[in-house]
Amino acid sequence: MEGLRAALEKSIASRGLSLTPDEALKVASWVGRMPTPVELHLFDTMWSEHCSYKSSRRLLSVLPTNSPDVTLGPGEDAGAFRFAEHAGKCWDVVVAHESHNHPSQVLPVEGAATGVGGIVRDVYCMGATVTGVMDMLRFGDPLGPAGSRVRSIARGVVNGIWQYGNALGVPNQGGDTCFHPGYDDNCLVNVVAMGVVESSRLVHSRVPEAAHGEPYVLVLVGKPTDSTGFGGATFASADLDEGGLRAVQVADPFLKRVVSIANAAALDFLFESGASFGFKDLGAGGIACVSSEMAAAGGMGVELFLDEVPTAVEGLPPEVIACSETQERYGLAVPERLAARILAIYNEDYEMPKLHPGAGAALIGRFVDDPVYRVWCRGTEAACAPVEAITRGIHHERPWREAPITAPGMPSREFSPAQDISRMALSLSGCSRKPLFSYYDCEVQGIALFRPGEADASVSLPVPGCMAGLAVSGAGNPWIGELDPFLGGASAVAEAVRNVVAVGATPLAATDCLNYGSPEVPEVMWQFRRGLEGISEACKAFGFTGGPLPIVSGNVSFYNQTPAGRAIPPSPVVAVFGRISDASKAVDISLKEPGNLLVLFGPRRGELGGSLYAREFCGGSGGPPPGFRPAEEREMAGEILEWISAGRARACHDISEGGMALAALEMILADSDAGGCGIELSCSCDAIALCAENAGYLVEVRPGDLPPQMPGFASVIGTVTGDGSLSGPGWRLEVSLLRPAWADRLASVVWREE
Repeated sequence: MEGLRAALEKSIASRGLSLTPDEALKVASWVGRMPTPVELHLFDTMWSEHCSYKSSRRLLSVLPTNSPDVTLGPGEDAGAFRFAEHAGKCWDVVVAHESHNHPSQVLPVEGAATGVGGIVRDVYCMGATVTGVMDMLRFGDPLGPAGSRVRSIARGVVNGIWQYGNALGVPNQGGDTCFHPGYDDNCLVNVVAMGVVESSRLVHSRVPEAAHGEPYVLVLVGKPTDSTGFGGATFASADLDEGGLRAVQVADPFLKRVVSIANAAALDFLFESGASFGFKDLGAGGIACVSSEMAAAGGMGVELFLDEVPTAVEGLPPEVIACSETQERYGLAVPERLAARILAIYNEDYEMPKLHPGAGAALIGRFVDDPVYRVWCRGTEAACAPVEAITRGIHHERPWREAPITAPGMPSREFSPAQDISRMALSLSGCSRKPLFSYYDCEVQGIALFRPGEADASVSLPVPGCMAGLAVSGAGNPWIGELDPFLGGASAVAEAVRNVVAVGATPLAATDCLNYGSPEVPEVMWQFRRGLEGISEACKAFGFTGGPLPIVSGNVSFYNQTPAGRAIPPSPVVAVFGRISDASKAVDISLKEPGNLLVLFGPRRGELGGSLYAREFCGGSGGPPPGFRPAEEREMAGEILEWISAGRARACHDISEGGMALAALEMILADSDAGGCGIELSCSCDAIALCAENAGYLVEVRPGDLPPQMPGFASVIGTVTGDGSLSGPGWRLEVSLLRPAWADRLASVVWREE
C-alpha cells in the first residue's frame, strides 16, 4: 500500500492533478490496480469540486426544487418550467445558470466568452431555442490599489460577453454589476441562459431506456478536439493563481451558430423518426464527462474509441483527447441504425468540415449494458472503471464554524438630501449601467419588450405570436452577505423576486450560483450553509402558484480566493423568472404624467447596514443590514401584481441599493427627456427615510386610481411634477445637471484610457 501511495503521489505531482493521495487511493481501489494516466485525469476531473459537488451536494437538499409548474428540476444540463399555451401547443422555458470565475480572472475575454458559450449549450442541448442570456458580474475596486488590473479585467469580461453573444445572435437581457474590493483578486462571471421549447420536444441529457433493447452509439459533434481547456474543471476547483492559462477554453461563436442550426435539423430528423435519443453538451471534463454522465444517467456503460475522435493536431495524448474542454461540441446518443444519417446531416448537408478544419460529426463510442466505462486508444485499453465510481464521485463532510461578524454601529451625521443623493448617484454602485449594456445586442431576434435598464426586469416575448411575457432578473448583494450570510442568500432571492414583480410578472422559477471561498475553511462552510438556508427560506415565502419558488438549475463555485487565503465576500447570486400573461400590461420604471401620485410600499426602517449611504458617508457603519420579513414581502408582492394587472400602476420600481432616494431618482432619469417628469416628496426626508434599503416599491398612480383603502404598508409620499427635478421639504436636486455625469461615470472610470 505504501508503494502504491508513493507512486500515486508521484503521478499527481508530475501531472499537476488536484486529487489528494487519499482520493487517488480510492481510484486505485475502484480499478483494482495502479490507475492509468487516462483514469487519473478522468477521476481528477470528475471528482473535482466543479463536477462532483463533493463538499456541497448533500447540503443542497435544503433548497426547494419542485412546484406545479416545474417540468424538469436540477440534475440535467438545464431546468425547465411550464410557460404558456399557444396555438394548441404547450411551451416550456428552459433555463441554466453557471459561473466562469477563474478563467475570467486569468484570461478575461476568453473566460467570459466561453462562459456564455457553455451556458448557451446547456439550453440548446435540451432541444430549446435560446432566446436570451444575462450576466451578473462582480469586479474589484477600479479606483483601489489593484485598480488598473480590475479595470482591465472588467473591460475584458464585457468584451468577451458581447463578442460571443452578439456573434451568436442571442440577445442580452441584462443582469447586474457590482464593484467591491473583495473581488480585487477574484472576479465573478455568473451567466444565465434561457430558451423555449415545445413541451413535447424537451430533450434529456442521457442515453434513453430504449438503449437496453437495441444498439445505441455516441456521436460527437462540433469543433475538433484540441488541448484547450485541458484541466479546466480542476482549475475551477482550486485556489486561483496564474498557472491556469492552459486550462482556459477558446470560443468560436460563428462555428457555434452553424452547429446550432445543424443540431436543429438533426433533432427534427430524430423526432420524425420516432426514436428515443439523448443530447448533451460537452463542458467541464469534455468527452469523458459527457460519455460517462449520459451512460450513468441511463443505467448503462460505454465504450469509447479515442482513435475516432477528430483532433486538431496529431499525437494528442489519450488523456487530453478524453478530458480536454474544447468548446463548441455536443454528444448525441442515438440508435446505431440512424447514425449514418445523423453524420450526413452535419458533414454533408451542413458541410461542417468545410467551415472549420476537422469540424463535423463522428461516431466515437457505443453504449453497453455492462455498467463499465472503457476507453480504447491506439489498440490499447486506456481506461476501465465502473461508471458509478466516476459519476457518483465522493463526498466530503466539511467542518464548519461560525465566522465572527462585528455589527457596525449606527451612523451619526447631518444628512443633506440634495448633495448626498448626488454623491450616491455618481458612485460606482449608483451610476448608470448603460455604458456597459451598450456593448450588448439586446434587439436581435426582435423579442425584447423591456431592455436592460428600462425596467426592474427585462421582459421578452419568447414564443412566436404569443403575448405571454417572460420576465427575468438577477440579484446578489455582497455588502449584505458579508454582514450576514443568511440575509445574503435571502436578499438575493427577495430582490430578484421584487424586480420581476415590479414589471407585473408572477415568479415561477429561480436559478442560483453560489460563489464562496474554499470549502476547506470552516468559516466559509458556515457562510455557505447560512446562505443556503437564506435562499431556502426566501423561496418558501414566494410561492405564487402552489408550493415554493423552485430552484430548477444552478451551480456551486468554491475556491474563489487566492493562495494567500483572501476569499471573496459570501456571494450567492439568484436569477428569478416570471410570466405576465398579457405583456401589454407590463410596466417599466419611467414616470408617465405630472399630477400623478407616488405611493410607497414598505415602511422605512433604521437598517442601514451594508447600504450605499453607509458606505459612502459613514465608513461602512450603518447598524444592522435590512432584515428579511417573509410575510410582509409576500403581501407587498401580491398587492403589486394586483395593481399592475388592474392597470392601476403606471410605473413601478423596487427599492434596493440607494434606498428610496435612488429609486425615485432613477424613475426620473429613465425618461430620456431632460426636462420631463420629476418627483416632489412630501414625506420625511431624513437618511433613514430616503436611504434605508429594506424591501419596498415606489409606484406611480393616477389620483383617481388610488384605492379607497390602502394596505397598511402603503402610503402616498409624493407627486409627479413636470419640472424634471427631485425635491422635498426644504431641498431640491436639479436632475438635468446631474444626468450627464451619472450617465458617463462608469465609462469614465472603467473604460478610460490607461
